[in-house]
Amino acid sequence: MKDVVTNIKNPLLHHLFASKTKVVIASLCSLLNKLFDLAPPFLIGTAVDIAVRQNDSFLGALGIGDAPTQYVVLGIATFIIWVLESVFEYLYKITWQNLAQRIQHDIRKEAYEHIQTLEIAYFEDRQTGGIMSILNNDINQLERFLNSGISEMIQLVLTIVVISTAFFMLSPQIAWMAMLPIPFLIIFSIKYQGFLKPKYQDVREKVGLMNGILSNNLTGIATIKSYVAETYESKRVSFISKEYVKANEKAILYSAGFVPLIRMFIVVGFTLMLVYGGLRTLSGNLEIAAYSAMVFLTQRLLWPLTGLGNTLDLFQRSMASTKRIQSLLGRQSKTVSGKKRLAVKDVQGEIEFHHISFSYENRETIFTDFNTIVHPGQSIAFVGTTGAGKSTIVKLLLRFYDPDKGKITLDGIDTKDLDINDLRTSIGLVNQDTFIIDGTILENIAYARPDTEMEAVIEAAKIAEIHDFILTLPDQYNTLVGERGQKLSGGQKQRLAIARAVLKNPPILILDEATSSVDNETEAAIQRSLEKIIKGRTTIIIAHRLSTVRNADHIFIIGDGGIIEQGTHDNLVLKEGLYANLWKVQTGKKD
Repeated sequence: MKDVVTNIKNPLLHHLFASKTKVVIASLCSLLNKLFDLAPPFLIGTAVDIAVRQNDSFLGALGIGDAPTQYVVLGIATFIIWVLESVFEYLYKITWQNLAQRIQHDIRKEAYEHIQTLEIAYFEDRQTGGIMSILNNDINQLERFLNSGISEMIQLVLTIVVISTAFFMLSPQIAWMAMLPIPFLIIFSIKYQGFLKPKYQDVREKVGLMNGILSNNLTGIATIKSYVAETYESKRVSFISKEYVKANEKAILYSAGFVPLIRMFIVVGFTLMLVYGGLRTLSGNLEIAAYSAMVFLTQRLLWPLTGLGNTLDLFQRSMASTKRIQSLLGRQSKTVSGKKRLAVKDVQGEIEFHHISFSYENRETIFTDFNTIVHPGQSIAFVGTTGAGKSTIVKLLLRFYDPDKGKITLDGIDTKDLDINDLRTSIGLVNQDTFIIDGTILENIAYARPDTEMEAVIEAAKIAEIHDFILTLPDQYNTLVGERGQKLSGGQKQRLAIARAVLKNPPILILDEATSSVDNETEAAIQRSLEKIIKGRTTIIIAHRLSTVRNADHIFIIGDGGIIEQGTHDNLVLKEGLYANLWKVQTGKKD
């Protein structure tokens, strides 16, 4: 089944519009900063005008005293303009950068929240590092553009408008010479950056691949070391890193040529202005002050256009990142929540599988017309060989996947019709791949109920047979467990997970290989605890160890797309079927 992708608004433009007041303030600060930044050529022209025409200068015509007084006034104006330029530079920088931080935060939060709505298959088909690349690198790329790129574009437009207007006011006859390169510069820049766009997208893709390998290797570093695979993995990382370098080098090769090519356009306009304007000044057709101002203005107009390449470079990189973010946000979950609400206190716990057929994408069929019922308060177990579909039953019940055919009902209601959060809130899951957050033991046990009282946490820990161990730790319940619980053994992590499920107190409890990482003594202790907590609630046990399921009310042996055998432990042992053979193997009674 292909991913369901819908059109979604550009996240960068959406968040800029949502913060339009701050964008307007930041833009105004950028405009005022550039306006004062463009004043020096006019100030220089005015100073030359005073020196040449003295009392008849432009300022003199405004009624400002003699030449010395005019220079004093010009000096004061220069000081004020410089101060204002500095003030507005400070303001536009902090405003744009704070806005960039806020938008970066909002987009990352939106992207992460959206990722959490996607079905399990999305994560199973993708590398974690690739997803992390979008959440970190791509969103950070947007921040870099917001920090300076938008402001530079605004200031460049203002520069063109102000200086073009000034040129035509000072000397329309030569203004067109300075303006001549501008349309060619803009068209060339847009075309050139469009040429660079796919190269930047390739760079972003290579970053995602590299992050995927690095994330996977750091997670499995113990396996790498145990198999002495450091050299092999170094070669893999080196290969993808070289691919990333090649993609970047290709982008750099063409982007670096932008400014030299732009200068060829610029030098034409500047040279024409310099020579023709000088000739008109010598012939008396252009004031010396106007010529001085225009020479400086030409430089202030054309040379900043070389920065257009860097600005468009930032823009293209941010657009490549925006496209990846937009693609993620447009990816719709295949698992759609129902609307029927079901409070936990009202759940009876009757689960029925009606003619279920299911297969993972591009894989063999797991179930064909699978039927069974779990009565409220009953403890049932599913056993079978690896790949028979034991854990798939759990995934279907929690709606991590939906069946291809048939339906699953909870208290007679199709789980597809139930609010998905209500469904999952009513189920407590302890699986073999225990998720431990990088926090304290207390935070891990209270994961489902963060505001619960300490007494309830301790009681849950006692039931899971881990309380005594916690008391031996220096910080007891406030002990940090490390990333992925690396400071704990496998058995300790599973007992934490059991305590977490106990504290959640759901009407339905699923134990998916919940004792697979504990020794026999610990398993026996946990079994005693489980006998207490399964009373009064529907319990589904998935296990390879038959000792874990022997006390279940009913046991199902699954395989070949359905149920092969079923019954109590004692009955199944007497049948001399698959279950009896498995029991003999695990108890050492089989020859």
